[in-house]
Amino acid sequence: MPVTKAETRQSLLNAARRIVAAKGYAAVGINEILAAAGVPKGSFYHHFGSKDAFGEAMMKSYFDEYLTTMDGIVADKGKSSAQHLMRYWQNFYDMQVVDDCQGGCLVVKLGAEIADLSEVMRVATKVGTTEIVDRLERMITDGIADGSVSVDDSPRTTAEALYDLWLGASMMAKIHRSPDYLDRAMTVTRQVLHV
Repeated sequence: MPVTKAETRQSLLNAARRIVAAKGYAAVGINEILAAAGVPKGSFYHHFGSKDAFGEAMMKSYFDEYLTTMDGIVADKGKSSAQHLMRYWQNFYDMQVVDDCQGGCLVVKLGAEIADLSEVMRVATKVGTTEIVDRLERMITDGIADGSVSVDDSPRTTAEALYDLWLGASMMAKIHRSPDYLDRAMTVTRQVLHV
């Protein structure tokens, strides 16, 4: 059965995510991505207008998958909102401790790099991280409503502060190759949410 254009496009995005997560965006060439995806040279521009457009699509694909995972956590109706929140943070933790704390979060890996390099990637990342914080805010609000969570600040401010905490802890875990920073983030998260 022939491979569709959409499947080829997704194959390129998946290959790029793996490579870029390890090397960064600027260090990866289009030919390396094509080879990893098993896509012939010259076909890249059939799928993407430029490397920037490709980077934007890669970030959007990453956030689509990430947000789907978050939505799946919340969809578990047998759990309280506090349990949803802590499952989310445990997933975040688990993603960041892989490969000697080198992690798989493209926001941690690429945030500063793409903010300076590519406006379209920066905007895609801003939109994606805002959607993450939106979902965290809803989870906190739901937790306040069901009595499983209490916070000392607004749900929005708490969601932003916790997400910022985890991004910083992930960066420090990468630098030190130690989960200690993520362990502290988990402890602080429990304290902030009173769970």
